[in-house]
Amino acid sequence: MKIKLIIITLLACISLVNAKAQNTENAENKGKAIIKVFTNFHSGFGKDKNDRGFELERAYLGYEYKMKNGLSITGVTDIGKSSDIDDYHRYVYIKNAMVSWTKKNLTINGGLISTTIFNFQEKFWGNRYLMKSFQDEYKFGSSADLGLSVSYKFAKWITADAIVVNGEGYKKVQFEDGLNYGLGVTLNPVKGFFIRLYGGINEAAGPDEEKNTVNIASFIGYKSDIFRIGAEYNNIQNFKYAKGADLNGISIYSHVNLKKKISVFARYDNLFSKDGWNKENDLSTVTVGTEVKLGKYVKISPNFRVGLPRADGVSESYAGYISCYFGI
Repeated sequence: MKIKLIIITLLACISLVNAKAQNTENAENKGKAIIKVFTNFHSGFGKDKNDRGFELERAYLGYEYKMKNGLSITGVTDIGKSSDIDDYHRYVYIKNAMVSWTKKNLTINGGLISTTIFNFQEKFWGNRYLMKSFQDEYKFGSSADLGLSVSYKFAKWITADAIVVNGEGYKKVQFEDGLNYGLGVTLNPVKGFFIRLYGGINEAAGPDEEKNTVNIASFIGYKSDIFRIGAEYNNIQNFKYAKGADLNGISIYSHVNLKKKISVFARYDNLFSKDGWNKENDLSTVTVGTEVKLGKYVKISPNFRVGLPRADGVSESYAGYISCYFGI
């Protein structure tokens, strides 16, 4: 009931702000609602046959307002599930509460902002409603945090960015006193071809035995009107501030348009730990499926997923999904 009231209130606010934006005397000011909903029906097979049902995985509700002077204001809530509470309940978080300013090739974001650690890869993957991008899926970093980011496009083929945030993500915002620093560069040497490099340090601010976390992400990909293909390598050192707890991972994915509204995709992930310290969670996953666009705002994707764990005595997992996205 609380969730329903929040959603109704938020949608009412969006409608009022949108009406005001449309009636403004300055035609250059533009506002738009942000509504994204991820849901699915899934069923496991074999040992996981009892894991089946309909799932409301996540919903984003918010509003973005752009002004003529390069300023924009964005507020987004994230309605999702948490492992800390019963699956029948949902938490509501503030995902973004930010102000952005763009002047020619310079962009500055402040507040509860989207982070830059895997934002580019997530957009290139393009199927967030199916699966998170690799670093988000395996908790290498958070998609949003409280702080400041700056990006500058030096030329058509090179853009650099820097970010300083609390390092706790948008669900905690600030728990310790350390900061997370990151630098990235995106190269576009020829049309459709991209290279992305990122390095970051998340300061340990707890007990003396904790160590700074170092995050390295690299990406290479190509996209055209017909297909896109990307590959990334990720490394995180001192995972969760534990000395020597290093994780590595690769993710390879492709998406091919068969017709105007029908496409197929495939993805392979491989997560592995240094010296096998995290062997019980190390695994490879394979996802294949098709996507059908039902108009402008709805996507449906039947897909099949296989999990291949490395731990001794743990068998493979198999599951079928019908994933759905709708939003504006």
